[in-house]
Amino acid sequence: MSPNSEKHFTADPPPYSDNSTGIPLQTNVATPGAATVVVGSPVVHTTGVVVPVVVGNRMGPKPASQTCPSCRAQIVTRVEHKTTTKTHLFATLLCFLACWCCVCIPYCTDSCKNADHYCPNCDAYIGSYNH
Repeated sequence: MSPNSEKHFTADPPPYSDNSTGIPLQTNVATPGAATVVVGSPVVHTTGVVVPVVVGNRMGPKPASQTCPSCRAQIVTRVEHKTTTKTHLFATLLCFLACWCCVCIPYCTDSCKNADHYCPNCDAYIGSYNH
């Protein structure tokens, strides 16, 4: 062989199997560039951890009757309305429309604010209603 000639080893690609389970197959390759590929059984990873999913009641703009997750008392929530970016955007829009006398309306109405619900007994945050 001449020193300038190089040998290129090419191999056929590994056969594809019909994997209808959607679980990735474990692939073991002996050495890089080798022509032998071993395809094994599906690999399933389980952690054994159960994650509870808590689905809460949908909050509205008005006080709601429910059980407090903190103190476990049956309560009617206390609602605090807070200004948000949306409130400021409405005021800015009124300003651009030359409605100078109406600029304060988004700050005076609760419909332009978020309603945050709290427990009246322990003051725990329960949820929020975003308009």
